[in-house]
Amino acid sequence: MKKIAVIPARGGSKRIPHKNIINFMGKPLMAWTIEAAQKSNIFDRIIVSTDDVKFAEVAREYNCEVPFLRDINADDITPVSEATIHAVQQAEKYYNEEYDIVVQLMANAPIRNQFDIINHYNNFVQNDFDFQLSCFPFGWMNPWWSFKMNEEKQHEWIHPDAMKKRSQDLDKLYCPTGAIWIAKKELLLQAKTFYGPGYKFHEIDWKSAVDIDDYEDLDFAKAVFYLQSHQGENV
Repeated sequence: MKKIAVIPARGGSKRIPHKNIINFMGKPLMAWTIEAAQKSNIFDRIIVSTDDVKFAEVAREYNCEVPFLRDINADDITPVSEATIHAVQQAEKYYNEEYDIVVQLMANAPIRNQFDIINHYNNFVQNDFDFQLSCFPFGWMNPWWSFKMNEEKQHEWIHPDAMKKRSQDLDKLYCPTGAIWIAKKELLLQAKTFYGPGYKFHEIDWKSAVDIDDYEDLDFAKAVFYLQSHQGENV
């Protein structure tokens, strides 16, 4: 089976300009994902899908292929799955080869590593899933006790019945993350989304699931990275 990893890295981020190449712990943000994919030793092909010439240059500095620039789906409205699908189709034409499995690795999840990728890939193959998405369990915050609040500070509970229960009696809840999405290529092309028929979730450690969209996320990711890199030390 031929496997391709696609790392989407759009250049037009608004909340953090040039987000995918900002410095994160000594390297451009996208470099962490590129190296994780390379170290996994899973893929026949790893490409970065970007519309930005500078991003392409950075990717190549880390020995990742950018055979073409993204010519469509480069806005902030189009679902990232569509950009990945188009990149796979472009790659098949460019390299004159066909892929069986597509793995999408978001460039803004720098703490997800090669072991996470290997774990998710093995689970996907062993269970013969068609679509698999990463997720993580909610931690110290309890989504069962969430509420909306309007400008007048009036609140509305999202799960009012849950307020009658102790936290330990509530079901464990999970959140999707874009860290690692996997699909069989032909089915992905048909569904046009990784949320295709019968999609499954596979759990990832919450630290590996951290992604960066704004500066608060960036500060949080740096703190998590620091703590994880100093595990076992008195920090």
